[in-house]
Amino acid sequence: MSLQVLLILTALFCHSQSTPNSDRIENEKQGKEEEETRSVFAKIMKANKGNRTLRFGDIVVDTMRSAIACPKNNCYWPKDSDGFIKVPYKFSKKYTSEEKGTILESMTELQTMTCVRFVTRTNEVDYVNIVPEDGCFSSVGKDGGKQTLSLTNDGCLFKGVIQHELNHALGFEHEQNRSDRDKYVRIEWDNIEEGYEDNFIEADTNNLGLPYDYRSIMHYGRYEFSYARGKPTIVPIPNSKAILGEVDGFTNLDYLKLNRLYDCKVCSTMLFEWSGSMSSYNYPLAYANNISCLWLIRTPKNQVRLDFYGFDIQPSTDCSKDYIKIYDGDSKASRVLLDKSCGKKQLPSLIASTNMMLIEFVTDDTITASGFAASYRTGKCGGTLTDKIGEFTSPNYPRKYPRLIECSWTIVAPTGYRISVEMKHFNIEYSFECVYDVVVIRDGGTDSSPVKGKYCGWQKISTFTSTRNSVMVELYSDDYVTESGFLASYTMIPPS
Repeated sequence: MSLQVLLILTALFCHSQSTPNSDRIENEKQGKEEEETRSVFAKIMKANKGNRTLRFGDIVVDTMRSAIACPKNNCYWPKDSDGFIKVPYKFSKKYTSEEKGTILESMTELQTMTCVRFVTRTNEVDYVNIVPEDGCFSSVGKDGGKQTLSLTNDGCLFKGVIQHELNHALGFEHEQNRSDRDKYVRIEWDNIEEGYEDNFIEADTNNLGLPYDYRSIMHYGRYEFSYARGKPTIVPIPNSKAILGEVDGFTNLDYLKLNRLYDCKVCSTMLFEWSGSMSSYNYPLAYANNISCLWLIRTPKNQVRLDFYGFDIQPSTDCSKDYIKIYDGDSKASRVLLDKSCGKKQLPSLIASTNMMLIEFVTDDTITASGFAASYRTGKCGGTLTDKIGEFTSPNYPRKYPRLIECSWTIVAPTGYRISVEMKHFNIEYSFECVYDVVVIRDGGTDSSPVKGKYCGWQKISTFTSTRNSVMVELYSDDYVTESGFLASYTMIPPS
């Protein structure tokens, strides 16, 4: 099986399914008025307000090519012999170090998920000149020579906006300008502000044989260029309530399109809903040999929590053959949450420090097994602790912890280690049998691991020592009284 076929199959099998939860419902309640301002393109339009010299709202007018219909491929960035697409760039001196860092962070995710590499310009003739001019805009594809990509300091330095403009520079037009768009959206011409109708014309595009993407980072929101508040200019069909545009960054289809356009030999999947599931290809049947795949989870906000419900990967010394490895962020340079793991066992639950988590799965050319399956969701507190010695606290400590919280801390030690946990300070609302607020300590790293204690009140808690190499500590509060919470320390105990 070719890697290209495997990529598509992986995208189909390793899917994300949206499921209702309190966070998502809370967001949906904010209603239509927020939808008019939340999309990536709404931010771009705010920064570009009044600039009629830009085509489609944020594209430099002297580039009149279609999105990715590019004769002779001369408007694409060339691929090096190492298989990477090198895009030289130069920063304006008007950016601060912090602002440059924001742009670089937005580039990192693209580099993780594709074969594109943004490289600092040395003496290359063709390069992207990133400057804070009047708005957010770019050319489409490679212009030749120095080409401007503008990200103004006070309105464009959001991850989604930066990635939107970078994707223009890589060769993509807006999704709703696709040549087949009338099958998927209806343009409400009467609602478009006079003089801006040209922003909705169809382009002669090569759609790469991939589906229309309502959530694409390149899609207008439903109210862009409207003459009046609440009057949509784009209505999805047949489901008129479908979300248009993506607030936080690339969708999985955005990455599939970019990888197909540049023939990237990568296996990567983006999961961007509030909750969902993922698995190795063909699970629970045997996975393939010689693969290296990535899954990037990027929830709309809060912290990612990953729970495994199946794990069987070829065992080897130090997991040097087949393995899974998990990172606290959007690149392999991020902190490691779980180092190379293999064999047949229950992996601990993992809680990222942010809304992003990267899963890496690598196999060699020998034995295979059934692979892995996991689900993810979001939480507002907790974390994964991997240092040999450390401390952690309830939210807001020593002030009162919030009402209605569910926090989980997973302490993960190397194989063969045990873990000692001590409560240095403890003050949780008291109730008989701790039915209101409670701290639960488990001998293992999942919420199904054996419970070793449920605690509340002001009691002195004995130091707990695990029998395994992971521990989970949970905090639950109701909607009434809260207290100062807890301060806990832990130590990883090496094998004797």
